[in-house]
Amino acid sequence: MSAERQDHTLQPTALVHEAYMKLAAQDHPNYRDRSHFIAAAALAMRRVLADHARSRRRNKHDHARTVQLDSIGNASCGQELADVVILDDALTRLAEFDARKSRLLELRYFGGLTNDEIADASQISVATVKRHLSLAEAWLQRELRG
Repeated sequence: MSAERQDHTLQPTALVHEAYMKLAAQDHPNYRDRSHFIAAAALAMRRVLADHARSRRRNKHDHARTVQLDSIGNASCGQELADVVILDDALTRLAEFDARKSRLLELRYFGGLTNDEIADASQISVATVKRHLSLAEAWLQRELRG
């Protein structure tokens, strides 16, 4: 959110508040450790950002467009509304046939986690994270090109 324009309608505090409300609404959250909590928070932030972007796009009658993966960056780099929706839709499609790769990309782009943190949160090796992310990002690049 730090790279977003000053008048962005969803301020960082509001994003954290909404994500917290999603996490707090769970009946019995059972976080194994800090990394597991961050992974859950990344998913909550993804949902908040995607819902917000879809709502704003509906209100503005915005049209979808193609986005380059490197313009998305990570959750702290600030995405345009259309980029968040396009990325969320692509991750949903990826999850249909490879949920693990979709989850790893979610941790990277919405959680802002490093490879070490992703490995810890996913309970897999860093080498496996790198391998899966490499394949997932290649798939995502192709998918986002249209």
